[in-house]
Amino acid sequence: MNIILMGPPGAGKGTQAAKLVEKYGLKQISTGDLFRKAIKEETKFGVIAKYFISFGYLVPDDFTIQMIQEYLEENINTEEFKNGFILDGFPRTIIQARKLADICSMFNFKIDAVINLDIPEDVLVKRLSGRRTCADCGKSYHIVYNPPKKEGVCDACGGELTQRSDESEEAVQVRIDTYNKQTKPLIDYYTMLGELTNVDGNQSMDEVAEEIYKVLDNLK
Repeated sequence: MNIILMGPPGAGKGTQAAKLVEKYGLKQISTGDLFRKAIKEETKFGVIAKYFISFGYLVPDDFTIQMIQEYLEENINTEEFKNGFILDGFPRTIIQARKLADICSMFNFKIDAVINLDIPEDVLVKRLSGRRTCADCGKSYHIVYNPPKKEGVCDACGGELTQRSDESEEAVQVRIDTYNKQTKPLIDYYTMLGELTNVDGNQSMDEVAEEIYKVLDNLK
């Protein structure tokens, strides 16, 4: 079972992907994680991604497509992919979606479901701009929804909590505007193909997960 998990930044794609990994044994492919790894290792993709991500922009299609294609080519036939995968953060444009169809043919797999997490824009800004991440261990918090016991200090390791450059209120708005211009058209694209299912993302994490499970269980 291969799934595309869509939704604007802050919709909870990463959280829901983790739940799907646990329930169905799927492999999560997060473009955000791949780019962060590339940035840390200072690869060719990392250098390019760092520039665009720091300003809240999408990494250009060509580089994103190339990264995903190379990753799938190296991993699609490994044991961890035996139950299928979740694409989290890809495709983000119509160009990427069309190229994904080519990649599916190239590696002989298909997309079984496209799940879109639908959530109001004002909720997204509140969610994203309130995030804080430990500089040492990477644990995430939220100043409203999941605050640390001591302000600015990680509960787990005592490290300093910082705000990512792409999660300031200004950068968040840029990310949402970019999503509305470049990614939102994918909703119409996959709706036209009869593959899209909308899920209300403005619920508790567990309620959102249950809705997604119902969609995926009907595929079996």
